[in-house]
Amino acid sequence: MTGAATLWLHRTVERPLAKARLVCFPHAGGSASFFRDWGENLHDVEVFAVCYPGRAERIAEEPPTDLIRLGRDIADAVAALGDDRPVSLFGHSLGAVVALETARRLEELGRGPARLFASGSRDAPLPGADEYEDPAPELVAQRLIELGGTDAELAADPYFQELVLPYIIGDGAMFHAYANPLKPILRCPVTTIVGDEDVDADRRPWRELTASTLDEHVVPGDHFYLTPRPPYALLQRYLDPASNPAGAE
Repeated sequence: MTGAATLWLHRTVERPLAKARLVCFPHAGGSASFFRDWGENLHDVEVFAVCYPGRAERIAEEPPTDLIRLGRDIADAVAALGDDRPVSLFGHSLGAVVALETARRLEELGRGPARLFASGSRDAPLPGADEYEDPAPELVAQRLIELGGTDAELAADPYFQELVLPYIIGDGAMFHAYANPLKPILRCPVTTIVGDEDVDADRRPWRELTASTLDEHVVPGDHFYLTPRPPYALLQRYLDPASNPAGAE
């Protein structure tokens, strides 16, 4: 891996002979460690987790403020991985949107992904724009607990409130500043995965965002369905070159 790829991408398990690669994009406030077990549970796939600036090992860096720029920087790192093994992108919630912009840049570079998995997102018209104000940290913490991605004890921890909440709030500001451009249209297929109890799913007109196919999957759970039940079997059917996911249930 080159310097750029090492900075942006954490390889969960080294698999030089794997037939496919999967790059995973964390949710708002998330870090690469969210996907730490995925490399062990996806077979014949080399899994990379994206390391966003401003958190974890990159805590000293300024957090991102421009989602399109973030996606382009990550795409350049993915392209630097080299060789011709197919690369798919998996993004959860905010990560799905960052993955969209990464896919657009990869296609611009002639290194388009094999597939984009948009998790915690469903095919639907974009919601109307609303005026954004920086929320109070205590309200953000409560919202995280309600979403199911953070337990109350962690949210009350002073370390969490001092170091983690600021970049969660920053991710929210970056997302609300994103203009939701409908172009350029992707050429790769898109698969959405959403929990059947997820009332907080990102809404995005995925059918309009790709010239290829759209597959939609509803799984048990809420917005963080993938914490107790990561969709390994579903992903494996798509990532295994010998499989045919078209009829996957």
